[in-house]
Parts: sequence; C-alpha cells; structure tokens
Amino acid sequence: MNSTITHKDLTDEVIASFQEAKFGEASKNREKAIQFLKKNGLPSTKHEEYRFAPITKSLEKNFTWTNEVSPSSTKSIDEFLIPALDAHLIVFINGVYSTELSVVKNLPGGVKVKTLSEAFESEKETIDQYFDKLVNSEVDSFAALNSVFWQEGVFIHVPKNTIVEKPFLILHINDASQTQVIAHTRILAVIGNSSSLNVIEKFDSVGTNPVFNTLTEEIVVSEHANFEYCKIQNDDQLHQVANTVIHQSNSSQVNTFTLTLQGKVIRNNFNITIDGEHCESHFYGLYLLNGSTLADNHTVVDHRKANSFSNELYKGIMDGNSKGVFNGKIFVRPHAQKTNAFQSNRNIIISDSATVNTKPQLEIWADDVKCSHGCTTGQLDEEAMFYLRSRGISESIAKAMLLYAFAADVLTPIKNEALKSYLDGLIAERLHKNF
Repeated sequence: MNSTITHKDLTDEVIASFQEAKFGEASKNREKAIQFLKKNGLPSTKHEEYRFAPITKSLEKNFTWTNEVSPSSTKSIDEFLIPALDAHLIVFINGVYSTELSVVKNLPGGVKVKTLSEAFESEKETIDQYFDKLVNSEVDSFAALNSVFWQEGVFIHVPKNTIVEKPFLILHINDASQTQVIAHTRILAVIGNSSSLNVIEKFDSVGTNPVFNTLTEEIVVSEHANFEYCKIQNDDQLHQVANTVIHQSNSSQVNTFTLTLQGKVIRNNFNITIDGEHCESHFYGLYLLNGSTLADNHTVVDHRKANSFSNELYKGIMDGNSKGVFNGKIFVRPHAQKTNAFQSNRNIIISDSATVNTKPQLEIWADDVKCSHGCTTGQLDEEAMFYLRSRGISESIAKAMLLYAFAADVLTPIKNEALKSYLDGLIAERLHKNF
C-alpha cells in the first residue's frame, strides 16, 4: 500500500478481512469480537486509554492488512536463546507454533502442553471454562482484534499439587526478511491448586520489514498456586499490543517482571484480578528506551477480596526521542478490607527530547486498608554526580553507575540465576556499564 489510509478505512479493511477468512475454533467468540470492532473501530489518540499510544496511526502508515501468514526461512533459533537457561521451549514463528523448533519433554505427570487447535478438540471442557473468559474483548479494541484473528496459541495445564521445576521459555520470532509480519497469538495457562509454573516470554525479529503483533494471555492461578512471569521486549521492528490477564484465587502468589528495551510502538495492558484472600502479588517493570521507541504500560490491579497484598514498581529511563507512558490503576472493592496495596512509578529523563507521561491512580471503596501510590520524574541527581566525579570517576562512568543502580534493583525478586544474569547483561549493555 503506497498511500496512507484513514482510520475508518483501516477498520473497514479489518472487517472485510474477517468476512473473507475461514476460521474454525471459537467462532462464536470471533463473531462477538468483530461486532464490537464494527461498533467501536480501532482507537485513535482521542480515545482516553490510547491518547499517548498512536498505534492505529502507525498501523495505517506502515501496514497493509492481511490474514495471510508471512513466509519464513527460519531454521535455527540459537541466537535467540537465553544462555545457560534450562527450560522447556515453545517457539512461534510469525505467530504460528513450530513443532520442529519447540522442545517440551520430561514434564511432570499430568502436565499438558498443547496447541490451542489441539486443545479445542481434546480439552473442550477446560477450554470452554476458561478460554476468552478473563480478557474483555468488549472493552479494548485490540483485545477484540486478537479474539477475531488469533492464528494459533498454546494451552498449558498444570494439575493440582504439581511443581514444574523448569521454566517455559516462549520465543516469539518474527521473520520479516521477505515481507511485513502481522501475527496474533494466544496463551492460556491454568495452574491447579498448590501447583507452580514459571513462564518467560521473549520477542525477536529477523529482517527490516515492519512487524505487528497482538498477544492475549489468560492465566488462571488457583488456590495456593504460584506463578512466575517474565516478559522481554527487545525487538526494534515491533509494533505490539499485549493483553496479559491474571486471575488469582485464595492464598496464591504471583510475581511478574516486564523489561522493554526496543520497539516501534509497544503497549502492555496488564490486568490482575485478586479474587481471593491471603494472596500476595508483586509486579515489576523496567523500560529503558532510546531512539524513537514508545512504550506504554497500562496496569490494573483489582482487589476483590479481603486480606491480600500487592506491590507494584515500574521504573523508566528515557533517552533520545523516546517516549514512556505509565498508567497504573488500583481498585479496592468494598469487601476487600485489610488490603495492603502499593504502587510506585519512577522515571529518569536523560535527553532534552525524551518525554514521559505517568498517571498512578487509586480507587478505594473499603475503609480498613493500607494503600499508597506515587510517581517521580526527573534527571540524574546532581549531588550524587558531583560526589562520584570528586572521587576521580569520569562523567560517563559516573552516569552509568547511577543509572545502573537506579535500574538494577527491580531484578531483585527474580530467582532464576541464568535469567537474572541475562537480564542484568541486557541492562548493563543498554546503560553502557563498563565499570
């Protein structure tokens, strides 16, 4: 497509594409979602939730809408693996599950890992109970877009009283060497009572053509279960909208970490429903941006039951012409007495042309709670810089030391040493740490 199309034209193209396509699984869900898109269209910057994330405009400018899976010549994934990480491996190439490159074996008894196409046939009862139930395709247009066009996905089921020792590494590889890539992927994970699961997701591209990915993840964390999650976004061709939805039951624990380094326009919608007592939840994020990358993190933590704890810490460092956005909401429902909920967003801007927009929010309908939220935005501490310089440290090394100290503490909760070392290396490389 040589000319820039209008917002209305893009919505029409999406609807026309749906009418021409032939979908099998979840046809009722797809039809419901397309009706929402027909009514509401894709969001412009006039939409309050997307006012700082011009994703629709970027799609209009850079993509020709299609349902076809882009061709790929990817034969090896060695360069995308995390060194020294012992993990079960799930690989998507241009949004399609790769049986040749995925390696999932020696799982604990009862653990099931299947493509969603297989799960719709053999796990119908579980699929009917959970698939497309947590994500709200009638609120967010990009969630609806994924519900309409998802190409493939993976279903992970951990039965009760089962500990999965090795993490799952899910690689999303986009081969844009021949043409643009438009991919829509689903993840459904159900973790049974008193069980545990660790998932690491990583996004990479080959080639220089644009990549657009929608990702919807529905995670069910049952009573006394534990879920560890890490997302690594380091793909300079990527336009992405990721909807991650987690539902917690009584006495469950969740720890998440999101690292965003590169991308064209990145939107992370992270929604957690704490629907049980004595839950503990930790949410960490770090966005280290340069160039013209835009990263928009929207989080919602919804406390629905009493006696639970959540802690959220997102940090950002903006350089070049980059733009950072953080919009965090905490809801404490009337029955969620004795809730402890804390939220913090801290940012450092190190170039004159970088920007950040931050909006932490609390809505509390209970009176016996401990809640706080806050944000800071500024430049490097001049007194700290002066102190280091007065000790004979060069300006560049002093700057790197301060930025690294600011960023690296969000890695503290990560337990896997191979993953932690890899993330530390990515952060150090971005901040030019050489001390």
